Amino acid sequence: MGFDVGKVELHCEKNNTAHKTNDISVNRLIVRRGQSFLVTFELHGPSRPTTDFLELKVETGPQPSEALGTRSVFRLPEGCGKGSSWKAKVHQGSVFLAGSITLDITSPADAPVGEYRLSVKTSATASVGSSLGKLLLLFNPWCKEDWVHLPEEEERQEYVMREQGLVYKGSDKYISSMAWNFGQFEDDIVDICLKLLDVNPKCLSDPANDFSARCNPIYVSRVVSAMINANDDRGVLMGRWDGRYDGGMSPTYWNGSVEVLRRWLKNGSNPVKYGQCWVFAAVMCTVLRCLGIPCRVVSNFQSAHDTDKNLTIDDFFSDYGVRPKQSPDSVWNYHVWVEAWMRRPDLSAGSLYDGWQVVDPTPQEKSTDVYCCGPAPVKAILQGCVDLKYDVPFVFAEVNADRVTWMVFADGSKKKISTDSVSVGQNISTKAVGSDKRVDITANYKYAEGTEKERAVYNLAVKRLNIPGENSNGTHDGKPGVSMKIVELTKPVSGKDIDLKLILNSNDSETRTLVINVNVQAMRYTGIPSSQIQTELKELKLLPNQDLTIPIHIPFFVYGEKMRESNSIKVSAVVTDKDKSEAVYITEKDLVPESPSLTIKAIGSELQYSEMTAEVVFENPLSEGLRNCFITVTGSGLLTETMEARMPLLKQGQRLRVMMPFTPYRPGPKKLVAGFNCDQFRDIKASCNVYIKPVTGVVPPLRR
Repeated sequence: MGFDVGKVELHCEKNNTAHKTNDISVNRLIVRRGQSFLVTFELHGPSRPTTDFLELKVETGPQPSEALGTRSVFRLPEGCGKGSSWKAKVHQGSVFLAGSITLDITSPADAPVGEYRLSVKTSATASVGSSLGKLLLLFNPWCKEDWVHLPEEEERQEYVMREQGLVYKGSDKYISSMAWNFGQFEDDIVDICLKLLDVNPKCLSDPANDFSARCNPIYVSRVVSAMINANDDRGVLMGRWDGRYDGGMSPTYWNGSVEVLRRWLKNGSNPVKYGQCWVFAAVMCTVLRCLGIPCRVVSNFQSAHDTDKNLTIDDFFSDYGVRPKQSPDSVWNYHVWVEAWMRRPDLSAGSLYDGWQVVDPTPQEKSTDVYCCGPAPVKAILQGCVDLKYDVPFVFAEVNADRVTWMVFADGSKKKISTDSVSVGQNISTKAVGSDKRVDITANYKYAEGTEKERAVYNLAVKRLNIPGENSNGTHDGKPGVSMKIVELTKPVSGKDIDLKLILNSNDSETRTLVINVNVQAMRYTGIPSSQIQTELKELKLLPNQDLTIPIHIPFFVYGEKMRESNSIKVSAVVTDKDKSEAVYITEKDLVPESPSLTIKAIGSELQYSEMTAEVVFENPLSEGLRNCFITVTGSGLLTETMEARMPLLKQGQRLRVMMPFTPYRPGPKKLVAGFNCDQFRDIKASCNVYIKPVTGVVPPLRR
């Protein structure tokens, strides 16, 4: 005869604290795989309870199956069952004679992640078990048997537990950082992440196998990569790069992932408008950290987008500067992706390709007919092993493609000017562990430019991809008859005029007559010109062994308006030798004007549940009024939702000071992030660090 199951205690606060999920919730059971958790329940019957027959069952997904690992039946004493790898034993402190039992239950380290239903049968003759409740199971970087195990605790704190981070933007010579609130522990985010998995096309077409495959971080990261963009499915974000953002928000509006994910859910799993690479990557980082996969956001400067898979990017110039592309290849000022940490036993019997994997949710090229990218082992990219999955050739080109510059003449003919094997893949950057410092991880992706090893790896990659034609010798082609460079005279600051100079020098003994065309263009960060700013044509003589200096002045009133939806200014000089018409020389410089100063600071006791104030200050640097100004402030663990303040007009020289009250609800290191936008300026960001001290014995205020 069986026993009736009475009161059930899931010990949510104790279990979640032990599993490092208490920041998500202490009111529902959220545990990590491969690690035991406690469940207590009462047994009522005509006789004293025993453990002669206690059979537990866990199930996940709509079609649970023991063969697929989505159902497990296991019994006491430990080890009894149907070959199950879920286990249970009586907890050492259990008071069984009192009519209740406490069990230590352990999931396998390779169980599918997701929501499980837990039940118990107390009799072999019972047809159904009694429900013990539900639990959420996540990946476990603390468990050595889990494929996402990360050995160092300091790194686990950074790449799994840290809710804030930095994203690097700009260009290789003008690297700036913006703070980002990942917010993976906000109380509704874990459910949104599971919803994301549930509406992916693989789950909709074959739910049984999809839920089973969620045991594998390789599979899960690939699904998340596809689902962050909305190109093939009901993904989170719609990308847009043309500067027109009607019906949505400019990608520069976002300061964190939480609002993006909540909007997606509220929209009925329809895409949020709009995102670009750093938004895609940061939102993916939130989802992976929430699910328990260690990950970090990585920025690659001078990032190649190689569409024809030949590891070469063609740049086309005319006498008026950068031409619209004759091929879809491009070099982005920067591109942002995610590195996720996991083992790769699918690629090697040993641990050859374990570790950081590039996973990129920005929809650039299709991978097996879906807009996703990775996981591509960073170790494989370093060695040029482009025949490995997933998408290693594409990422290899992003960091190590060669660039060929062409001059296109009025009759449509073109001339190869130079080959450059050095400039692609610069200053690959990520946030340091435990601090806000930038770490350069370029050496993880490729050997030093200009070395024989780097060229050997490039040539090996070309060979493995069976690319026809000659390989680059790794140098700029030949020594030019005229050397040129563009030099800054003032630091470029948005709102101020920019001054530079073009310096030319001849290596010949003869005087040269040169036609010099200096062009200034507003550029999108994807390497595409958005508009012409100014151009200047001169004909000058260049004397032997003497410098010729040409000043370049770019007034703010000329470039300001054209930079609202652009990332950088490209200044290029195209020089033609009148005496040698075939001699053409090109030099260029990318400028990223620094934004005007925006500051934010936190005022108050920095104590959990105590009211504090965010002070945001911005001063108008222009000689005209700023129109339609608005400030946003976010901060995971600090503010439950984004706060906004608007001002129709900020007069010349006027100082805007906004005070916003907030009550921090989660202890630990946090960031307040502010954003400022107006008609004249876009994407001005500021942040400050706040360390919230915990309090005990206080009933937390109600929050969403």
